[in-house]
Amino acid sequence: MSNDANIMLFPKITECSYVSCYCEENVWKLCEQVKKTRPAELSKCYAVFVSNEGRTVPLWRQKAGRGDDKVVIWDYHVFFMHNPTPTRCLIFDLDTTLPFPTYFHKYVTETFRSDLALRPEHHRFFRVIPAEQYLAEFSSDRRHMRRPDGTWIKPPPPYPPIQSSATNTHNLDDFICTQSGKGPGIVYSLSQFVYTFFKLPNAQLNNTQN
Repeated sequence: MSNDANIMLFPKITECSYVSCYCEENVWKLCEQVKKTRPAELSKCYAVFVSNEGRTVPLWRQKAGRGDDKVVIWDYHVFFMHNPTPTRCLIFDLDTTLPFPTYFHKYVTETFRSDLALRPEHHRFFRVIPAEQYLAEFSSDRRHMRRPDGTWIKPPPPYPPIQSSATNTHNLDDFICTQSGKGPGIVYSLSQFVYTFFKLPNAQLNNTQN
């Protein structure tokens, strides 16, 4: 493995900012941490939003999941991705039961499995946003976590809401949206996401072709 792939962005999961049910902010904080501690790596990092039009996405190996497979259906989920080399892509998911981090192929295989066994309305789509852009553009006033009477569905993080702009205090829906050409970053289907970010090393590729 190359020196780039050996870089430990986050030495321990316990050193990362984490609040349950605020995955978009947890990932924003991971991006912020990289910018402060490993700025040269920031261009190789991404925030990845997973959702679909109906906002019903099944994920396995989640701490909040049920049964032996720890499956849960979220309206959306967000994880952090580090792509230091063309053949080494790492996923950092603070809500998974898998290791932190996990190599791309293992994470995708165990977390998303396949769309073939799912109804079309449950297919997953992935909005991939460069970390620098995510830090610069994301805003949330946390309105989606309040009940109609103003009380919290889940307690908010202890720090102030993330505000990239005084005029746009909440643009979370733009990041969750799975329509191509709308919102930041690029939207991929599951197969497109795998094809784009999973590259076998040459030696392994040659073995699969023999």
